[in-house]
Amino acid sequence: MLVARLSIALMFFAAATVAVANPFKSKIITSSDSALVITVPDDHFLKITNFTQVGGTDRGVVAVTLTGEDGGSANVLTATRIDLSTGSNSQSFPEIGNRVIIAGPASVTVQPVAGATLFITYRKDLDEGAEGGGGVTPIPITPVPILSPTPGVTPTPTATATATP
Repeated sequence: MLVARLSIALMFFAAATVAVANPFKSKIITSSDSALVITVPDDHFLKITNFTQVGGTDRGVVAVTLTGEDGGSANVLTATRIDLSTGSNSQSFPEIGNRVIIAGPASVTVQPVAGATLFITYRKDLDEGAEGGGGVTPIPITPVPILSPTPGVTPTPTATATATP
């Protein structure tokens, strides 16, 4: 009986792990690789949490092309350089790595850089707030009644005589 209960509990935990798990993906892009292209469908978003570069003279960039009705393209993120050199010519000052979230529909491209190795970590996820319609579900607005006190008797100030010595 104990084994049956434990196996049922384990099955619930395994189902919860599968339902919640949405792992990040990592990709290494060397100068001999082809471009990394990530398609972000409508009602999804792409979250890039790490984009670094070792070597090369040019910076790696994340380019986004919007494929919806708005259209357009832009570079939205540059790689954080990791300089492993030492000595007087070292450029090992720390750089700040940024994150970016890209809403779909879009096409995200990372081109390889000559002489460099790029590393990117990302996650593509469903936009749960969109309700499958590509936009925000409108919330009905109900009018709020404005209450005012009913007019009543207004007290009239009266003067009080006081005796002065």
